[in-house]
Amino acid sequence: MSGIGSKAPATGAAKQSYGVKAVLAKNMSFTALILALILGGVIMSICGYNPFEAYGAIMKGAFGGKKAICQTLVQATPLIFAGLAYTVAKRANLINLGIEGQLYIGALGTSMFALLPLNLPPVPWIILALLCGMVFGGLYAGLVGFMKVRFGSNEVIATMMLNTIAVNFVEYAVNYPLKEEGKSIAQTAKFAEAIWLPKIVDKTQLTIAIIIAAAACIVIKLLFDRTVIGYEIKCVGQNLKASETAGIRIGKVMIIAMLISGAIAGLLGGTHVMGVDRRLIAGFSSGYGFDGIAVAALAADRPVAVILSGIIFGALRAGCMVLNRTTGVPTEFIDVIQALIILLVAAPLLVKEILRMNRKHTAISVKGGRTA
Repeated sequence: MSGIGSKAPATGAAKQSYGVKAVLAKNMSFTALILALILGGVIMSICGYNPFEAYGAIMKGAFGGKKAICQTLVQATPLIFAGLAYTVAKRANLINLGIEGQLYIGALGTSMFALLPLNLPPVPWIILALLCGMVFGGLYAGLVGFMKVRFGSNEVIATMMLNTIAVNFVEYAVNYPLKEEGKSIAQTAKFAEAIWLPKIVDKTQLTIAIIIAAAACIVIKLLFDRTVIGYEIKCVGQNLKASETAGIRIGKVMIIAMLISGAIAGLLGGTHVMGVDRRLIAGFSSGYGFDGIAVAALAADRPVAVILSGIIFGALRAGCMVLNRTTGVPTEFIDVIQALIILLVAAPLLVKEILRMNRKHTAISVKGGRTA
């Protein structure tokens, strides 16, 4: 009885400790954001700039009126897509650094369909064009998954190399076979107006793409929580050996995760060319694929949290425009803040890994001492 009674407090303490850790994990991203803003301000001060003036300008540019809010959401839209694409692959313990290339290929697929001389009603035409972009982007990412499973290739290197191929191939396409006749600019002809994404607010670039991005996050959340393949993706990401022992086909899950990740990146490319440029232009992306890493990091790889994370980074981007016009603060400080967020989110994981290795080393030393 005394043994059972003595274990009860320990169990209660373990549950309490687990609860504290869960709370800390949820608040880690928020803490990282606040610390990044504080450290960014300190760096500005050291460099001779007024951080309060800078952050004031950013807030004004991001939320200082209807147009500012619309601009924030416009900037947030591609970041939400990119962050979600990275999150899906990360859940399967895959590092997809090829989102940039996949969104280019997706944009190419959507553009090729949009330029066809079809007389379809607007809604099915838009849906089919976006689906075409998703298929192109998904297959391009799925190729990486297949190479990893079949040949054991490193997905980080493969995706980075495929980025270069995708960007150059799209540049070739808009310079030669798809180039608008009589124009010197590397771009396609403008799409038919029927296939343009509807605007939410007139005289802005805010389209239903933001709604599609938010809906995609919710769908992926449901996929993880309510479907077998979503459960398998999470299992593979958490413990590869245990998943294999449980009978999960690791290779199949990895390929599917890359297909879904690439499809979301392709959807990003498709919504951009149909909602912003309304044509395919060489070099249209400003690095959305890589910015998605920061968005996913701040969201702690949670699909729904990607929406808020994307809006936060979208606000920084929108505010950056006003920062550039009204103050003397260099806009590169926005990149510094973004880098600090990633660093501060990753740092606790690094510390945890160091402590784990230290405990393992101590245990080996103690065991060796006892043996001696």
